[in-house]
Amino acid sequence: MYDKLWLIPLFPFVGFLINGLLGRKIKNEKIVGGIATLAIFASFVVSCKYFLQLLGDDVKVHEVIVASWMNVGPLNVDWGFLLDPLSGLMMMNVSGLATLITLYSIGYMHGEDGYPRFFSYMNLFSFAMLMLVLGNNALVLFVGWEGVGLCSYLLIGYYYEKKSASDAGKKAFVVNRVGDFGFLLGLFTLFWSLGQKGVWTIRFTEISANVHLLENGGLIVTIVTLCFFLGATGKSAQIPLYTWLPDAMEGPTPVSALIHAATMVTAGVYMIGRMNGLFAMAPDTMMVIAIVGGATALFAATIGLAQNDIKRVLAYSTVSQLGYMFLAMGVGAFTAGIFHLLTHAFFKACLFLGSGSVIHGLHHAYHHAHLHDDPQDMRNMGGLRKKMPITFITFLVSTLAIAGIPFFSGFFSKDEILWWAFASTRGHWGLWLAGALAAALTAFYMFRLVFMTFFGEQKTDARAKDHIPESPFVITLPLMILATLAAFGGLLGIPHVLGANLGHIPNYIEHYLSPVFEHTQHLHHIHAHGAASTEFSFMAISVGIAIFGIGLAWVMYCKNPALPGRLVGSFKGLHRAIFNKWYVDELYDALVVNPTKNLGTQLWQIFDVRIVDGMVNGVAKLVRALGAALRYLQTGYTHSYAMSMVLGVVAIIALCIYQ
Repeated sequence: MYDKLWLIPLFPFVGFLINGLLGRKIKNEKIVGGIATLAIFASFVVSCKYFLQLLGDDVKVHEVIVASWMNVGPLNVDWGFLLDPLSGLMMMNVSGLATLITLYSIGYMHGEDGYPRFFSYMNLFSFAMLMLVLGNNALVLFVGWEGVGLCSYLLIGYYYEKKSASDAGKKAFVVNRVGDFGFLLGLFTLFWSLGQKGVWTIRFTEISANVHLLENGGLIVTIVTLCFFLGATGKSAQIPLYTWLPDAMEGPTPVSALIHAATMVTAGVYMIGRMNGLFAMAPDTMMVIAIVGGATALFAATIGLAQNDIKRVLAYSTVSQLGYMFLAMGVGAFTAGIFHLLTHAFFKACLFLGSGSVIHGLHHAYHHAHLHDDPQDMRNMGGLRKKMPITFITFLVSTLAIAGIPFFSGFFSKDEILWWAFASTRGHWGLWLAGALAAALTAFYMFRLVFMTFFGEQKTDARAKDHIPESPFVITLPLMILATLAAFGGLLGIPHVLGANLGHIPNYIEHYLSPVFEHTQHLHHIHAHGAASTEFSFMAISVGIAIFGIGLAWVMYCKNPALPGRLVGSFKGLHRAIFNKWYVDELYDALVVNPTKNLGTQLWQIFDVRIVDGMVNGVAKLVRALGAALRYLQTGYTHSYAMSMVLGVVAIIALCIYQ
């Protein structure tokens, strides 16, 4: 029934091979982009087929074994795929968004020297991400996990001749290796621990069925889940391993939309959701996840206040929104976390692509005017809503969604997380407060971005003002589709308290995902203070917070544009700290990067230069000395050779007489 599930990752892999091997021989950009887009679109079509099939199926969990991979002692690993409501939702999310972003890239990447290389990498990334979400065991997931890490390195460093881009690619790769070490350590410990109970497995269905064999809240399950969470902090950019994601904006904008908003960075959230039964048995780990998530949401939001690069504002917004997802996971609201993952994919992909549309338009204008101004600096923008109306409307819709304005998608998912953070038995008012403050800051800095970019006086150089075009249809079509999803996608998860007052509308996403999270239903308890009236009150507070943030941004950047400058002058130290990202990168350089480099230099000088090179050079010197001594035997004079022969004969005769 689901035996062709392997076609979903296969199609983008074929697209990667075609463009990777033959792309340079195909001179037509549209054909190259078309191959990449059709490859991932075919994956989306098959995903839709199986998604709809699963909706009508009474059995919600299906495994498809493609081939045997390895059999070593008690370890038996197959190349297999798992289709259940969670993987079904993720495969639709990944393949659908990848299709739109790849289509967008046809217009955005026009004229690039590495055009075929870019599209082959995009298809390879889609293949790896689909392997990650469809794998039926932890090793297949890890293959996809490492695959998206490799593609992240390749795509972030796409402009490899630019030092900042190549450095950003290396930074992403190295930081993710730290998290991957934690993931592997957790996997090995889990395999060994279950094996001691007679269950040698890494298949997710078997882990879920046998996790009760481990001690609830015990040391082993806490260590395992903390190790897995370390892996998630690297891949999903949480404190302390978040620093790679803002630098990843060095890659082309479609890369930011695909990898760092819609798919790869949510891999950690997906992994925790996939192993929810295991994490539910580790309350200490769950609290750590909730605290780290809430702290990341708030911390990253503060940095977004002072950034002027349009993509970096969105990057810190992504880190902050990922913090919300982990906050949800930590308080046991797994469905709310996955729901926010989905809505965030809609509005953040639209925001990144919208920023790319703005950059594309300004780059065109600057090129026409022979200028070299920065097309990503919001201080060079302003008044673009009249020049780029479609980009503006879609961007505004997505900004309303991320700010949590009713009834856009972000309102439903973010409000659900805030409510659970406060009212859940594993929640705490401090977690709610961190999330609420982050929500206020999000509304402020996102509308700061909107007002600086699309409103007010146009700050673009006068020579370029009249040459800013709206982006072509191949760019605006994905924007319109994503903006529609950002506006209405939240209707899939209307909270019960609100749905009951709107004609008893059910929470579709909760009902759909219930088979995946059925083993964690015991976490779904609300404190006594969680009455409907209280929930409505907190809903009103969250909306009020968002409106306050928007209003403050309007006052500062529309009504009184001189006000931000005066505030910066009054709080120079604070602004400098926020602008410099609280000096975290500098701290890491001082504590980790530079000492590691110095240690490497010392080891190189001692071990490599003195020992390894010393041994090799010593052998060379010995051979050279022997050669220098022996070369005197080769004089080139006949009488010398004759004398040598006579001496040799005499020596032989003497030896014979002696014997």
